[in-house]
Amino acid sequence: MDYGHSERPPGAALPTAIKILIAGGFGVGKTTMVGAVSETRPLRTEEVLTESGVGIDDLAGIEAKRTTTVAMDFGRITISDDLVLYLFGTPGQDRFWFVWDELALGAIGAVVLADTRRLADCFPSIDYFEGRGTPFVVAVNCFEGARRYRLDEVQAALNLDPEVPVLLCDARQRESVKQALIMLVEHAMKIREARRAG
Repeated sequence: MDYGHSERPPGAALPTAIKILIAGGFGVGKTTMVGAVSETRPLRTEEVLTESGVGIDDLAGIEAKRTTTVAMDFGRITISDDLVLYLFGTPGQDRFWFVWDELALGAIGAVVLADTRRLADCFPSIDYFEGRGTPFVVAVNCFEGARRYRLDEVQAALNLDPEVPVLLCDARQRESVKQALIMLVEHAMKIREARRAG
């Protein structure tokens, strides 16, 4: 993986920093997504799943999962000389949701990752952002072997407002993740402009 550097010429203006959340259910690929696109080594707060989580953490469909994020993931991607995105991956289990309010401060929006094998797991994330008026897009993570659905079917199943963008995404692929981030930034800017005009 290529990593960027943050050396700036003397006197150069600092880039605009944009904070984005990567959210979704347990085991949906948030840590993978941050790692796939971050130009720096991502900060991860993963711990090994233990027997203490039996009966609490639902591993149906993700039986091979061995670790879980307990606080956040953090990564950075430079879009241009004057724009840098800071990515904060949220923990997926509800027992860690107390962290969300802190992570959400100052974020322009969120990418909600969805797994069609466990689609209901992204409802809490969607409810959280809808309830706070935070712009978000839904990125359907394309897991191998998972049934593929049309985007309008996913939008209907999640009962999303028609204005909420839905896209297919492979959280392992840098270019795919970049497209999801670009779509979110464009969506958030459009909402911001509409609110200013209104």
